[in-house]
Amino acid sequence: MSGHKMMFSGLKLWTKGRIRPAWISRFHDGMNGRGKASFSTCSPKVCIVGSGPAAFYTAQSLIKARQDVEVDLYERLPVPFGLVRFGVAPDHPEVKNVINTFTQTAKHPRCSFYGNVNVGKDVSVKELQQAYHAVVLSYGAEGNRSMGVPGEDLAGVYSAKDFVGWYNGLPSCRELSPDLSCETAVILGQGNVALDVARVLLSPIDILKKTDITQPALEALAESQVRRVLVVGRRGPMQVACTIKELREMVNLPNTRPDMVAADFEGVTEALKDLPRPRKRLTELMLKTALEIPGEKEKRNKASRFWGLRFFRSPIEILADPDTNRTAGIRLGVNRLEGSGEGARAVLTGEVEDVTCGLVISSIGYKSIPIDPSVPFDSRKAIVPNNMGRIEQAAGLYCSGWLKTGPTGVIATTMNNSFDTARSMVEDMDSGTLDVSTAKTGSQSIGALLEKRGVKPVTFSDWEKIDIVEMRRGEATGKPREKLLTVEEMLQVARK
Repeated sequence: MSGHKMMFSGLKLWTKGRIRPAWISRFHDGMNGRGKASFSTCSPKVCIVGSGPAAFYTAQSLIKARQDVEVDLYERLPVPFGLVRFGVAPDHPEVKNVINTFTQTAKHPRCSFYGNVNVGKDVSVKELQQAYHAVVLSYGAEGNRSMGVPGEDLAGVYSAKDFVGWYNGLPSCRELSPDLSCETAVILGQGNVALDVARVLLSPIDILKKTDITQPALEALAESQVRRVLVVGRRGPMQVACTIKELREMVNLPNTRPDMVAADFEGVTEALKDLPRPRKRLTELMLKTALEIPGEKEKRNKASRFWGLRFFRSPIEILADPDTNRTAGIRLGVNRLEGSGEGARAVLTGEVEDVTCGLVISSIGYKSIPIDPSVPFDSRKAIVPNNMGRIEQAAGLYCSGWLKTGPTGVIATTMNNSFDTARSMVEDMDSGTLDVSTAKTGSQSIGALLEKRGVKPVTFSDWEKIDIVEMRRGEATGKPREKLLTVEEMLQVARK
């Protein structure tokens, strides 16, 4: 019996029962009152896996480009928005404003959100392909790049992704409870995430307690003994990956003092004139910070916390305290650069230096992982091989976001890359490369499958219940929201 027939027979069985839970009725009648007889109308049905920026921008673009397309988003967690919720720093509320746009998309009559559905586990990509004309994978990069050095698994070593997930309320990171009883923390990597972590570690509690940082993280940071944070990069000042906004926030952080090594900036002044403007301004700010005039220093001398960028250093080994087997330091290899500018390569010189620290946070990049064996995956590049978002050797399969490009860029970068994928899809629909002439069952048959498997999706209006509860909880303590920290809690509120 073909999968198609199986789905149809499943659907018949499913619709015979008289009493249907509310979410099944919503599924069956089409979400958001779509209530179309989906079998007879032949509107293109698109399924998007994920609900972060890539997913929402792809959906938004498709809905705008074609008046007949219907889009369903499937998300593993009960809550939408991906890294806007779980990645953006708590003290950057303005970056989270894109949630308003995403909410408008989610509430569009031709868009539906199904949370609490784990694609690859609860339903396969093949099954989605049978039910939809096209499937877009936009589930991002949830893995970590490993440092590949001895001692990486010691207590006191964390990936930035998990550390950020901990203070931002990602359910899988709730148990992290990092030990902040040491004086020095070393962050490896010099991108914006590294600076976010440094800033959160050193920010005055009075600033943090007005944000949506989680209560457990707030309490841990209030007790934190960390006074000095070193942000370490393999290459030089001219190659740092952060942007000027993040660096400026560090420079202006109350009650902290920058601590740079002037020698790291030899030759930088001369090279400034040839740099493109954004890189030039960033480098000038670093230079000014490193070579600060004494008058400024006096003002800062009262600071009790320090941060610094350290250049030309690669991790060689995390050093353990022999008694506790916890992190006690890090051995760094000293590098020299071969070549110049963006393309410069760091080469070990053989010289090493040890830094005493009790906390090491690795911020060397997120990494996508495969979720379904039927989808092509390039494990070396950690992306799905694609051409303008069309997954290679897989008709009807597309990708957008970090899964498509690798984990680089800001939300606007992802927006453009998602619009490109949507453009490819619309071209394929228009040219007939993507056949949308046959009727597809979409969420109806997937709903039947999920019900049979005991999976209850969370709709967007269910998420809005969670949203209201979180904001109400935050109001009580003067925060924009107090996030629910477990999937169980989220589902409890959603099902009320």
